[in-house]
Amino acid sequence: MSRTVHCVLLKREAEGLERAPYPGELGRRIYEQVSKEAWAQWLRHQTLLINEYRLTPIEPKARKFLESEMEKFFFGTGSQAPQGYQPER
Repeated sequence: MSRTVHCVLLKREAEGLERAPYPGELGRRIYEQVSKEAWAQWLRHQTLLINEYRLTPIEPKARKFLESEMEKFFFGTGSQAPQGYQPER
């Protein structure tokens, strides 16, 4: 049986993650308060950030930026797409 969480992003009960997707305190908070659906939304947004900002996730500065954006996405004011970003149609 899958576990459910009250998702902080979706504002409703939803299926939870199977394990913490990120190390440390932030990973624990995500595991406890973020649903699989919301995590999938973050992964799409993270990919957008990596591509638009041309980040190399192995670089410490890029990892720090992505971690900060992840925290904003779930627990803060939200992570925004880069200024001037136009999605493909």
